Amino acid sequence: MLKNNVAKLMASDGGERQNGCETYRETKRRRMVRRVGALAVSASMLAGLAGCGKMPTADELVGNTSGAAVSECPVPSAKNEDFTGTIRIAWQAIPNADLIVKDKGLLEACLPNATIQWSQFNSGGDVIQAFGSNSLDIGLAGSSPAVRAASAPLNLPVKVVWIHDIIGDAESLVARGGDYKSIKDLAGKNIAVPFGSTSHFSLLSALHNAGMNETSVNLINLDPDKMSAAWTRGEIDAAWVWDPVLSTLKADGGTIVTSSAATAVTGSATYDMELATDAFIKSNPEVMETWTAVENYAVGLISSKEADSAESISTILGNSVADVKKQFKGYTYPQAKDQSDIFHGQLPGIFKDTAEFLKTQGSLDKVSDDYSNVLYTDAIDQVAKQ
Repeated sequence: MLKNNVAKLMASDGGERQNGCETYRETKRRRMVRRVGALAVSASMLAGLAGCGKMPTADELVGNTSGAAVSECPVPSAKNEDFTGTIRIAWQAIPNADLIVKDKGLLEACLPNATIQWSQFNSGGDVIQAFGSNSLDIGLAGSSPAVRAASAPLNLPVKVVWIHDIIGDAESLVARGGDYKSIKDLAGKNIAVPFGSTSHFSLLSALHNAGMNETSVNLINLDPDKMSAAWTRGEIDAAWVWDPVLSTLKADGGTIVTSSAATAVTGSATYDMELATDAFIKSNPEVMETWTAVENYAVGLISSKEADSAESISTILGNSVADVKKQFKGYTYPQAKDQSDIFHGQLPGIFKDTAEFLKTQGSLDKVSDDYSNVLYTDAIDQVAKQ
């Protein structure tokens, strides 16, 4: 059943289409702002932004978190001028609609009186840690970190509020040199992966499916931004990681051995998701609806304005538009109408299956009877009707 559900989700066409544009001149202006800001920041500011796994960007250093490329809310019905508080948001360098929202300043345009604080994190494990220290209101994490957050011993007061993407070939095991036909050929080799991430979950699943375990290889906990250097120095033989690092390693003599698309077919589907704290959701249901409507709009841009969307994402990731377009093919981007069905349908079961596997790996203490209570669907359901 899970295999069939995953296949159905991977075939999703992405739903409704929306419109949006960005000028070349504005893109160049934002790039210049980022470069100048990076040079101007002081060492003390850098140290302050480096805590809890955050990676400061030039946008953050100059106080320009989004580029503010639009002046009007692209979803007029979702505009909220009443909220005047602060929203602390975690983002990751993953080519999905969240980066479009950030680059174009869509959330700032739809919440004009809010203070939006964007902070970059290396992996879902770091994001979960920040939720645990009450440093975030909303943030991106993979499905396996989300399950860990919702299960014992963590039991964090957070809910899953959105699916950014269904992960396919975008997360893969890439090996350095050699003639590797399967993961079995990597027995005894050094494999890098960010612990607690969806890639870590997929790697453990692949080892399990091959009759191996984590002791069959030498697992190295490494953030994506450190993998290229370790790869060049010959310190690692392989890595399970996502773009843009995945593409970099492939270009530097790497060969794909297997991927998260393959482990999804065998019953271990993975997603990039958005989590929000119970406290923030309870206090700001209207803001959650605005946030969801804006993300849903940005997802539509990927299909209706692919080149423009890729340009937005490339300004943040620092790679080419052509590379981003290729990376799009490694994901499925469901819109709100699809997500409403997923949240109310197979997602609780997928979460439970994920939890049961993580328990066998010693990553959590107990599997909950029902994971539907960690899914917040009010905003998705409302946006899906529009």
